[in-house]
Formats: sequence, structure tokens, C-alpha cells
Amino acid sequence: MKKVMLKTTLSLAVTLASTQIFAAGFALNEQSISGMGTGFAGRSSSADDASTVYGNPAGMARIKREQVTGGVAVVDAHTDISNASSSPNGGSNKGDMVPFTAVPMGFYVKPIDDHWAFGLGVYVPFGLITDYENGFAGRYFGSKSEVQVITFQPTVSYAFNDKVSIGFGPTINRIDGSLESNLSITQALPDGKVKIKGDDTALGYNVGLLVQATDTTRVGLTYHSKVDYKLEGDTKVNYNALALVGVGANQKYDASLKITTPESVDLSVTQAINDRWNVYAGTTWTRWSQLDKITVKNSGVQPLLAGQFGTINEDQNWHDSWAYAVGTSYQLNKEWVLRTGLTFDQSPTNNEDRSPRIPTGDRTIFSIGAGWSPTDDLTIDVAYSYLKEESVNIRNENARGQTYDAKYENSANGFGVGATYRF
Repeated sequence: MKKVMLKTTLSLAVTLASTQIFAAGFALNEQSISGMGTGFAGRSSSADDASTVYGNPAGMARIKREQVTGGVAVVDAHTDISNASSSPNGGSNKGDMVPFTAVPMGFYVKPIDDHWAFGLGVYVPFGLITDYENGFAGRYFGSKSEVQVITFQPTVSYAFNDKVSIGFGPTINRIDGSLESNLSITQALPDGKVKIKGDDTALGYNVGLLVQATDTTRVGLTYHSKVDYKLEGDTKVNYNALALVGVGANQKYDASLKITTPESVDLSVTQAINDRWNVYAGTTWTRWSQLDKITVKNSGVQPLLAGQFGTINEDQNWHDSWAYAVGTSYQLNKEWVLRTGLTFDQSPTNNEDRSPRIPTGDRTIFSIGAGWSPTDDLTIDVAYSYLKEESVNIRNENARGQTYDAKYENSANGFGVGATYRF
């Protein structure tokens, strides 16, 4: 039972830390619908609308009119599970465990004078929902996961001149997580259930630099800081077999764990070819290597179990990841702009630690989009992305002899719609 609970508790920590990876894998990385159309190739350098509050705070200096940008991205994800085996034998492997999901976003920018601008942003940088069917063969290693981070970001920018600007915004981040797994130490009794919940609010920051290097070339650099969380919550166990070791079937422990979501650096270039064509290139580095170990502390545990669940440590050994994107836009006429992009995104996970909660691999994303401006005050943006991941293998085992091996193939369709209104 110790190993089962160990894996379940650590799954909370790993999932909370890795939501950005899974989110990117299922197209929940969008904080801009206009940027989604180019695969985010120009996220740090384009500054097309108020969503630059997230993409590059320095880009607010390029916005000359007060404006608000809002939108929603929806994700339709699909998973095929094959070559599955488990012990004890039996259980289903239906896949498609990610429900249809919507992710909202909203931004506001107000120029103050020729140098200063102020902005606000509310967005969801990390998110994960997986909900396997009852009787899932890998239920001892994860049956349901729901995690999200909501970020509020007040921001200021300063333009030194018409060539160079900087921007800074503190981030207030609220994280909530809820995960469930099955529990079994004997096949003679029905499975038990383990549910873990935790939440915290923590601070971070985003800072950016934007340089108009030539009349046709713009370079942007954005740093998104790491965020240190200390989640406080509880672990609930409902399992009749606990009565066999002299404790009640229903247990509740106070749980805390420290998790750091990693910093990232985004560098991109916007190149104007002529009055109609722009091309974009960008790369993002994320420091996932700092997730090398997880430490979980439980309190309120009965003396009989205190030695097993007091402090738990486990190595993760993740590696830094890179994403690369190229894109283009074409100004068809005064009202319409067309966009497209291609993105390659690495996964930091390794074959030993991958679980049914985060069954993700390297991915390729193709995007298209368009912007329609019926008036000078209003622009409506739409975007579509198709994501395909490399197939990955899941190999999980615990001390009770329970195993789950399977091959996962993930894909997703992402749809986005948004609008910018200028005052």
C-alpha cells in the first residue's frame, strides 16, 4: 500500500508541475488568437494587439490606441491506446480521456503618453483535464486529473525612443489541483479510491525587450519567471481494506508540497517583406531540468502509517525543452489578413517517469488563422491548429505487483476566436 500511495501522491506533484507540457500537447498554450494563427512564431516581436501583455510586455509601446482584446480557445483532443497490458489482468483502454475544453483570455492596454503604457491581462497559462473511464486498466496510476492556473498580470512599458522599449509585469497566479486514483492491496476486496486536492497563490513576473532593429526587422525577447508554489490541501482515502490493519476505512491527511513551474525565454523576429507580407520566426526555451526531485509532506497520519507517509521523496530527472516556430501573414486587403504557422515542440519527460496523467511526447503543430477588420475600431480573429504527437510508451509498476504498459498516440484540434476593440 505504501508504494501505491507514494505514486498517487507524487502524481499530484508531477501533474501540477507539468501542466504546461500537457497543455501545450493539447493546444491549451494559447494566450492570443492572432498569435495562434502563426503558431506563435512572432509571439515576442509582433505586438499586434493587447495580448502582447503576455507575449511581450514591451510591445505595449507599439499600441497607439486604448484597446481591449478577448477570446477563447477550445480544444478537441483524441488519444488512441494500443498494445496495452496490465496486472491484474483486465480493464479497458478506450482513450480519448481529455474532454472538450475551453480556455478564455482577456487583455487591456492604455497608452499614457509617448513613453509609457499600462496594461492588464487575465489568462490561463497552465491547464490539464483527463478523465478515464471506470474500469480503466491503468486506474492505479491515475484515473482523473484536473489542474489549472489562472494568472492576473498588471503591466507597464516604457519606450526609450521609436526603436527600443521595455516592459514589466508581476503575475499573481492561482493554482488548483484535484487528482484521483484507484487503490488496491488485495483482489479479494473492491478497489478503494484516493483523491488529492491542493491549491496555492504565488507571485512571478514577466519582462520583455522589443527592438526595431531596421525599418523592416523587429526583434523581441521575453522572460517568464519561475513560480514557486507551496500547495496546501488534503489526501482522502476511502478503502475498506484499511480496516484490516487497524485503521478506519475513511482517512484524511493534511498534505503539502513545494512545486516550481519553470522559467522560460522566448525570442522571436518579425520581418516585413513588403507592404503585404510578414514572416516570423521564434524559439522558446523552458528550464524543466529544475524538476529533478519531488518532496511531499503529510501530516495528521496515524502512528501506524506515519513512517510510510511522513516525508516522501522521488527523483524525476526531467530535461530542458525547446520549441521552434515559423509563420507568415499576408495582408489581403484593408479588411483581411491571413496567417499560417508551423511549430515543433519538445517534451521534457522521459520513458521511465511517464504516466497516464501526462502521456505526452514531442509534437508538431500546424496552424492557420485570419483577422477581419470591418472598421478601424474592431478586429475579429479566428484560428485553427492541428497537433500531432509522436507515439510514446507508458510503463508503470508499483510494489504491489500492479503494472500498466501501453502505447499512446495523441492528436488534437484547436479552435480560437477573439476580438480587439479600440477606443
